[in-house]
Amino acid sequence: MSSSNFNKLKFFSNLQIFDSIKETENELLKLKLKKVNRKPFKSHEIKSKKIKLVQLKTILTLRLNLLEKKQIKTLKTLIKN
Repeated sequence: MSSSNFNKLKFFSNLQIFDSIKETENELLKLKLKKVNRKPFKSHEIKSKKIKLVQLKTILTLRLNLLEKKQIKTLKTLIKN
């Protein structure tokens, strides 16, 4: 997955990101099971799924951190008043 795809992922909603994470984890699991059972599979797909999963989780983490900072800022203003 290239950085242009990463930029596209930024515009996903949080629910879409959660769904994509679940889907990608399932696909990765299926690929790993194919590998263990010596069934034919494309080995490069494992790497691409891992990269996609990391990108999705990174976006989600960044959003959650930003949300947390906003909440802390809001609480501080409420405490001052």
